[in-house]
Amino acid sequence: MPEGLEAEIWRTALDVTVGRIITDAWVDERVAPADFADLVVGQRIEAIRRVGKIDLVDTDGPTIGLHFGMTGRVIVDGFAAIDRLQYASARDEPEWDRLRLYTSADPTTAPVATPAIRLNDPRRLGRVSIDADLSPLGVDMMAVTPARLRAAIGARRVAIKSVLLDQSAVAGLGNMCADEVLWWAGIDPRRSAGELSDDEVRALASAIRRRLPIMLRRGGSHTGVLSPAVRAACPPCERDGAPLRRDVIGGRTAVWCPRHQR
Repeated sequence: MPEGLEAEIWRTALDVTVGRIITDAWVDERVAPADFADLVVGQRIEAIRRVGKIDLVDTDGPTIGLHFGMTGRVIVDGFAAIDRLQYASARDEPEWDRLRLYTSADPTTAPVATPAIRLNDPRRLGRVSIDADLSPLGVDMMAVTPARLRAAIGARRVAIKSVLLDQSAVAGLGNMCADEVLWWAGIDPRRSAGELSDDEVRALASAIRRRLPIMLRRGGSHTGVLSPAVRAACPPCERDGAPLRRDVIGGRTAVWCPRHQR
């Protein structure tokens, strides 16, 4: 499942399209506004941004939002910055395309046959938006500070793991990254969020700010200590040797160490 780290990798890949003009567009109307092509064709791409798990293509008209769902990915100029998502198919079937944007640096030249931007999603859980309202999103994962994290947690009594997955609290964290930062911070994912001490909130904020950039450089959310292979096998904890546990918290799988996460 794409998390904010995967969206950031795709944001970087999409940067090459800045300055180009959208010359043609096709979209699966089941996951996008019906008038999408009319709104975007002829517009110049001015910037690429990421907010949480969403990539935003700012044009001199509307902003195009790429929402990846569970299995969506981006191919830019025929190149996939991420060859395969964890827990998703490695195939690239044209019928899985949900968006195709064609661009040109010079719109007077002949049309380009290859889409500049493709959103490919076998499960059709991703979507494409126009000028999406992002105000419900919380602090971005890369901008977390102890103060912002404390404000996001507040006095909530639900499990801290559930709060980290709530995009209105921290935008961008997914299941693997949430488990990873809790492992590094030494916090039991079942703990009531509002009961965390100031020291624990600082430790968690530090883990988010330090570990996510490392995982980003390695290639994404699957590159942490709690990798997909570790999550499947639950071997002894790398830190203290205790057997890792796998539980369900708020409907999501959590992998954690019962010895050093308290």
